[in-house]
Amino acid sequence: MATCSRRAFVGQCAAAGTAGLLPLAGAAQEVRRDRPNILWLVSEDNGTLLGCYGDPVARTPNIDALAARGIVFESCYAMPVCAPSRFTLITGVYPTACGPAHHMRASGKIPAWLTGFPAYLRQAGYYTTNNAKTDYNAPLPLKALWDACGRQAEWSGRPSPETPFFSVYNHEVCHESCLFPDSKRTLHGTPNDPARMRVRPYQPDTPEVRADLARQYDCLAEMDRQVGLKLQALAEAGEAENTIVFYYGDNGGVTPRSKRFLHESGSHVPLVVYFPPKWRHLAPAAPGSRVAAPVHFVDFAATVLALAGVARPDHLQGVPFAGAAGVTPRRYAFSSRDRMDERYDMVRSVADGQWLYLRNFRPEVPYVEPLSYMFRARGYQSWSALAASGALTPATAQFWGRKPAEELYDVRADPDNVTNLAGRPEHAARVAEMRRALVEQMTANRDNGLLPEGCGLEGYEASRREGAWPVGRTLETALLASAQEPSNLPALVRAADDEAMPVRWWAALGCGILGERAAGAAPALQRLLADPAPEVRVAAAEALARQGRLELALPALERAMNDLDKPWCSLQACNALDRLGEAARPLLPAIRAFSERVRQDEAFSSPQAYPRRILGHLLDVLEGRVRPLAGQAAANGPGAA
Repeated sequence: MATCSRRAFVGQCAAAGTAGLLPLAGAAQEVRRDRPNILWLVSEDNGTLLGCYGDPVARTPNIDALAARGIVFESCYAMPVCAPSRFTLITGVYPTACGPAHHMRASGKIPAWLTGFPAYLRQAGYYTTNNAKTDYNAPLPLKALWDACGRQAEWSGRPSPETPFFSVYNHEVCHESCLFPDSKRTLHGTPNDPARMRVRPYQPDTPEVRADLARQYDCLAEMDRQVGLKLQALAEAGEAENTIVFYYGDNGGVTPRSKRFLHESGSHVPLVVYFPPKWRHLAPAAPGSRVAAPVHFVDFAATVLALAGVARPDHLQGVPFAGAAGVTPRRYAFSSRDRMDERYDMVRSVADGQWLYLRNFRPEVPYVEPLSYMFRARGYQSWSALAASGALTPATAQFWGRKPAEELYDVRADPDNVTNLAGRPEHAARVAEMRRALVEQMTANRDNGLLPEGCGLEGYEASRREGAWPVGRTLETALLASAQEPSNLPALVRAADDEAMPVRWWAALGCGILGERAAGAAPALQRLLADPAPEVRVAAAEALARQGRLELALPALERAMNDLDKPWCSLQACNALDRLGEAARPLLPAIRAFSERVRQDEAFSSPQAYPRRILGHLLDVLEGRVRPLAGQAAANGPGAA
């Protein structure tokens, strides 16, 4: 991965004045003749549920017509949730390189010189507009990116018809909130019949899930209508033949086990690009083609700059999939799942268009966590009710409880990803190759998911300081920890004495993942209760709690929970307590008091809001208002293995 210092970045900008990065005075007409308009039409929270991707239920005539004249990318991958996806798109940098941008609702630590790629387009004479979401998970300078940003931002506001534009429109009608009972979205057309819906084998066949599927398709039909209006406006203004049009979804869908998950249903998104005849020489294939090679959101910035003829900054981590210089197809697309709002997890994926490999670094965290926002959808509620009653099928039950360390799916033969091939001998070589590719990518990227959120090592520059933290040794320990193998315990005990905090943190996490099978590590874990790093103390306390040593663990978790000077560590302690469930009952008075302490904080994204949510769930469980999710206690309570 190429990096770029502030000095090198300034040098690039100076040199680019003769390379087309900076506009020349009075050169607007030259810019117009030489550079295309570029239009992004974005839909929220939908996978490939479109006619042009073969979905028989979809009613998407406008996107299908665009696909017939354009190019369909069959293997486009995103981050599985919106804010990390938008960070990836706007910066051309993996969010895991700029922790905590890889978490949902965070503010990535970025260097002062890192900006979004629209700034380079503006410097080259483009008029840039965004209608209307930002939510970039980082403090990017919006005024440097956009000439106009907001609900009224339109490419038609450009100063001259000769000025090329780059414009983004976000279509929110299919956002997951469309399924919530209080949704008031206005839709056109005849509603879908729930009885006609195809329920995926991993989803429960309940009236609520069928109703959610039908509603999702209705919202996608309305999204398609709105996309058609944007294309019509472009044509009526005489700009259709001057404009390269991208249509894509920002992450996977909204019914159970899609958005937020790294299976195909959560990270595989549609991408259609139309090149008018004038700009067809920039296309990677002929009109009507389908491209099978994988592309990733991290490639979009490099691609748009290539289409616009703008010099590419060295720090971009993506590769162009279109442009005059040609295309070098990537072999693998890499995606990540980390904290989703109030709840922690860590999963990484590798995809090549046919095979999907997942590494679960926190296998003790169930697939389905009681995430408050996600569970506002009635489909998830009905799935939970079936799980509690023991009425799930093997396919629908596999997403409750612990996860395997590794997963492998043949997405052509098994598009719903229900048959995990990772343990089969005939696929051992493929698993090893994709695991090796993941290790290389995480190492080169200095993956900040290997660090506890809130520690001082996070961020693009902090992670790259010489000697800041041993990435290779940390990743090696994380792989041992997540393997769920008791034979790794001696190595984890040795790692508990490592000089590097991230290594000790993963040693403690690994003991927690093993549960009672890590009883031999109790002395090392007790030493870690006095570790200088509070995040290590929390992980060690949870590991001891899973061995039944509550008298040691609960006081440490209580102290961390109450320390709002370290809010992310407090959230980690709250997560640990919620995973412990009934075992946390001795702290019930302290949990009530802390929950009341943060109750008045209504900020949606603040760390203090998340403990309120997660402890609200724990209080509901301990006080008998709700039952824990089926499999959660078995997966995470004391004695879990």
